[in-house]
Amino acid sequence: MESEVQKASLFERIKEFFKGVRSEYSKIIFPNQEDLKKQTVAVIIASFFISLLILLIDTVFKFGLGFIL
Repeated sequence: MESEVQKASLFERIKEFFKGVRSEYSKIIFPNQEDLKKQTVAVIIASFFISLLILLIDTVFKFGLGFIL
């Protein structure tokens, strides 16, 4: 008898969980196409400059270690 109560409460908890998910999903604000394009370009440019910075640091270390060794 207890297992039936536990199962019912389990299913009720699952049902409530998905109600909460639906409620939170409705609060999401998705970006429009223009904002998405701007953010994509910003990420690509930032990635390019970070890769150049890593290349510069790697070259400096390579030169420094080559000079020491």
